[in-house]
Amino acid sequence: MIKKIAFVSSALALAVSLAACQQSSEQPSSAKIVNESQAFSYPATQKGDVVDTYFGQQIADPYRWLEDDRSAETGAWVVAQNEVTNNYLSQVPYREQIKSRLAELMNYEKVSAPFVEGQYTYFYKNDGLQNQYVLYRLKADGTEEVFLDPNTFSADGTTSMSGLTFSKDGTLAAYQTSKGGSDWRHIHIIDVETKQAIEAPLKDVKFSSIAWLGNKGFFYSSYDKPKGSELSAKTDQHKLYYHQLGTAQHSDKLVFGGTAEQKHRYINSSVTDDEKYLLIYGAISTSGNRLFVKDLANETIKTVLAEPNADTQFITSVGNKVYLQTNLDAPNRKLVSFDANTPELANWTTVIAETENVLSASAGAGSIFAAYMQDAVSKVKQYDYQGQFIRDIGLPGVGTARGFKAKKSADSVYFSFTNYKTPTSIYHLDVNTGKVDLHQKPKTAFDSDLYESKQVFYTSKDGTKVPMILTYKKGIELNGQTPTILYGYGGFDISLTPRFSGTVAGWLDLGGIWAVANLRGGGEYGKAWHKAGTQMQKQNVFDDFIAAADYLVDNKYTSKEYLAIHGRSNGGLLVGAVMTQRPELFQVALPGVGVLDMLRYHTFTAGAGWAYDYGTAEQSEAMFNYLLDYSPVHNVEEGIAYPATLVLTADHDDRVVPAHSFKFAAELQAKQEGIAPTMIRIDVNAGHGAGTPTSKIIDLWSDMYGFTLYNMGVKAL
Repeated sequence: MIKKIAFVSSALALAVSLAACQQSSEQPSSAKIVNESQAFSYPATQKGDVVDTYFGQQIADPYRWLEDDRSAETGAWVVAQNEVTNNYLSQVPYREQIKSRLAELMNYEKVSAPFVEGQYTYFYKNDGLQNQYVLYRLKADGTEEVFLDPNTFSADGTTSMSGLTFSKDGTLAAYQTSKGGSDWRHIHIIDVETKQAIEAPLKDVKFSSIAWLGNKGFFYSSYDKPKGSELSAKTDQHKLYYHQLGTAQHSDKLVFGGTAEQKHRYINSSVTDDEKYLLIYGAISTSGNRLFVKDLANETIKTVLAEPNADTQFITSVGNKVYLQTNLDAPNRKLVSFDANTPELANWTTVIAETENVLSASAGAGSIFAAYMQDAVSKVKQYDYQGQFIRDIGLPGVGTARGFKAKKSADSVYFSFTNYKTPTSIYHLDVNTGKVDLHQKPKTAFDSDLYESKQVFYTSKDGTKVPMILTYKKGIELNGQTPTILYGYGGFDISLTPRFSGTVAGWLDLGGIWAVANLRGGGEYGKAWHKAGTQMQKQNVFDDFIAAADYLVDNKYTSKEYLAIHGRSNGGLLVGAVMTQRPELFQVALPGVGVLDMLRYHTFTAGAGWAYDYGTAEQSEAMFNYLLDYSPVHNVEEGIAYPATLVLTADHDDRVVPAHSFKFAAELQAKQEGIAPTMIRIDVNAGHGAGTPTSKIIDLWSDMYGFTLYNMGVKAL
């Protein structure tokens, strides 16, 4: 609990700041900043003379050199920035106290829902503070044994595992590994009984599913190896391959994506349960995909959806009958089916019709489970394969339920349930009776009974009602003095539904409020909600977030002096845009791995695939002007007092390259007016977020919370 609040003397700080500026007048590119008692210098960031021309308008890009992630100059800049940031954070008197408490709150056994493959039941488990989850299985006598332990893949826990897929009979498994958080993966193939590799790993795989075909091989996807930096080089033609076991990777058969007609930025696949048909999904952006069906007997490919104007994915199949979830002519999604021999759109049959709530379908134990979002909260219904309603599933509370998958032959399924104050528990559902039983509940140092979550609705600038969930300690006094973190995302049809996090628990334990706004651009209310926050409607997302902040202040949950904003990736863009549009509204800004240069984002890695949400600067003059108007890198102005800012990125982020954050931090450091610090924390040997080891997660959030409270004037905890 926060015990004491004290603010920096503005007169003293201003005097020290002016003195520091006078001392540095001969080096304007090396901005000065102070905290309450000590002046310090940012590293000098050289300005270049690069200028781009868009529709006759010249745009300077003085920090273009920071895009070269392999240069010695960029490497030296990273080291120097981290040194300044670490020195600053070392002054936070309770930094280690927060770190210790976070470790305590995260140190509990976490277990996934079990699943059956072949003769074994598998589940993931983390004993508490292990860097990576371990995959276990149950032997015939009921005892547990480790099947795969990613903690042994590297000494520091930075090599992670993802994308595990078993062959249909469960005797073979293929899993992907990532080093340092990179999106580039290796695929390892092992014999399930011996747990030994049966051949050399496949290399240079990216954004890939694994679809087994019997025990002979599998389909996977990747790009040609980039000629430039693996971190930032553009990749835009995905290709689908078939790997036959026992053969060298260079001889893998190209199945789809090798021609101009088949060019897509993302290609993935699924094999039907009878292993007669291959479904191929081809997308040119993160929204919408084309769909093709390949008859594996005669190699013919039929086009099912010729245009990428809907999100369509495979759910299950029964014989030749294929079940898909789609938002084609159904913004809130529906479940359809077709015969694989006649997959054309005219032959589709609706199995579960669209409703007013967004559908997420799954299949297991001979049933279809329709999980709906009702104001971002889960409701689940059970259907048969003909689309006949069976029952509503009784959930243990208000929150997020996920899972409901199993083999067709099973008689039960498992699902997880969580919300912002309830650690994830696993439940067992008998599909014949509908009975729900608790399977596993974690024991944590966090007492959920002391906290409450409630959903509120507030009005955005254009009158749109937007939901937000607030979580805090019971009995909180609404006096405007509670440290609050407002979190948002608002993009790519992604929904923020309630889920427990040990890091969020740490903030609540400190006495803070955690607020999550369900902004337009997300998927909480279907495709229409998503599209309302894309391209030339992107400002709606920022307006929604600003209105959320206003609501929190107007209703005395917090005040400007105690309000911080945070978001990651597209959410990092959100924070960058809002803090440059309304800098006076927030005390602290925490933009994480953000898309911050909106004129050049599409020139790196697979960034061009984000154009559905953002548009590009080359698209039209109107689109260029719209992007320029909110691009965080281009909207930092001289003489503005921006919030205390801790920019967060990682040196191995090959999804949103760190150059975005580098440029933004450099602009802020050069132009920030006043005493608020602008720091950048660059994690080393880490990526966009997936697979980050627990130790790094604890370090990151301890620094975020310490920076936040310190700049809210908190002296002691």
